[in-house]
Amino acid sequence: MSTLWDATCGYRFREEQGRALCHPCHLKEKAASSGKHICYKCHGIIEDGHIKFKMETYHPYHFNCGSCGEELTSTARELRGVYCLPCHDKMGIPICSACHRPIEERIVTALGKQWHVEHFVCARCEKPFLGHRHYEKNGKAYCETHYNQLFGNMCYYCSKAIISEMMCTMNKTWCEEHFYCSICDTLLNTKSKFVEFDLKPACKRCFDKFPVEMKRRIKKNEQSKFGKTK
Repeated sequence: MSTLWDATCGYRFREEQGRALCHPCHLKEKAASSGKHICYKCHGIIEDGHIKFKMETYHPYHFNCGSCGEELTSTARELRGVYCLPCHDKMGIPICSACHRPIEERIVTALGKQWHVEHFVCARCEKPFLGHRHYEKNGKAYCETHYNQLFGNMCYYCSKAIISEMMCTMNKTWCEEHFYCSICDTLLNTKSKFVEFDLKPACKRCFDKFPVEMKRRIKKNEQSKFGKTK
């Protein structure tokens, strides 16, 4: 690697791997390769904590608190200016529990914390609730589907959370409107006579049409499970 000087632009260039890079670009590549940031003000590599202001990163010591004037650290907060953490907290501005940045517009209060609307998400699928209903369990928030998958009941037919009346039979749960005869699609209810056939319900009318040997095996299986046929 060799170093060149261009008097027209005032930049010092470096030759690396057959390329000529100006000093700022050389630092950017060096920072990117090490996972660090470049200070927008001095163009130096930020070795420790940084602050972000108007979408750019800076060394904290390039700013002073807009309220008390103290030199800032990486705990600084942006809010129409840059402030140290104590001064920021005195302003009473809520901090998002997810990104730890100020909430200046719409706010969600849940789980005893405060969130940006887009940062309050289901703990399982990570999709924002965006005002839709959520369910809380063990200090976490879940959408209806994943709450029921983990802690509630899912319909065997539609594989969705049961939000209407529920049928419980054959060690399964069903939405009331999805409890059909698996052969003729007749809607069944708690008063309907049915048998279990291929892990699904079959109404008595369809059962009566089965071959004798099949009915015998089904009845024997029912008796071993429940002590009697339905």
